[in-house]
Amino acid sequence: MELFILLVTLGIFFETTVLVIKKYKPTFNSKRKIFVDTSALIDGRILNVARSGFIDGDLIILKSVLRELQLLADGKDSAKRSRARAGLEVVSELERVININTEILDDGEGYKKVDEELLKIAKEEKGAILTLDYNLIKVAEAEKIETLNINDLAMAVRNDYLPGEKIKIKISEKGSNRGQGVGHLSDGTMVVVDNAANKIGKEVVVEFVKFYETSAGKMIFAKLARKQ
Repeated sequence: MELFILLVTLGIFFETTVLVIKKYKPTFNSKRKIFVDTSALIDGRILNVARSGFIDGDLIILKSVLRELQLLADGKDSAKRSRARAGLEVVSELERVININTEILDDGEGYKKVDEELLKIAKEEKGAILTLDYNLIKVAEAEKIETLNINDLAMAVRNDYLPGEKIKIKISEKGSNRGQGVGHLSDGTMVVVDNAANKIGKEVVVEFVKFYETSAGKMIFAKLARKQ
């Protein structure tokens, strides 16, 4: 009987110990921290990037960045004032984006040089700085701190061709509408060409007319160039 009571007691002790360990076990967030500066918030495109789900970390906005925006929003320069107010609105909208975590970090009171504070905290946390500020980017590079620039992202996904440009492509099949022919660019982008249904198997010079970007990819509408 005493052995049975001892076994039960040990069992209860073991279960209790496991529960305590689970309760107080530290949790680790594998996501990197991305510190957002004033220029990125004023620019505003960060909101659409966040909504798209392409940001692979938690967005951290320092209170010193918010204070800088507030000073600009209360300033005498009307252009800076309106842009700063738009930046503050972007902060509010980012906090509503469901698929990303946005955190306001209290980095203390008092006057601080915001760029220096961003560099210091990003380095300590081994995070990245999201900015459009050229000088800040250069300093961060020197400090071995990763930077993210929305301008670089925009350049990476921009159209390689513009309306009015001409290129030679091979018409491979008929299009869905009467008279259309279909070809493809080297990257696989579909080009729908008016009045090219009778050019199947031939290379023709086409002039780009319209571009359509969808979540499924890019499609280009073109016409036969006048001079073949």
